[in-house]
Amino acid sequence: MKYSEVERKLKKHGCCYKRGGAHPVWFSPITQKEFLLSNHQSEEVRQGTLMQISKLSGVKL
Repeated sequence: MKYSEVERKLKKHGCCYKRGGAHPVWFSPITQKEFLLSNHQSEEVRQGTLMQISKLSGVKL
């Protein structure tokens, strides 16, 4: 799965972009937590990173 696809799924479940920097910070209304993503839209997300984003966001990826 690419980072652009991850962002699309997160937005669909109500997660939103909070602020930028080296890595964009996102917020999940499901878990009430902030988490980091990457700016590499066309790159594949590594499996461990995908599982961590899923855990912190509460969205099954």
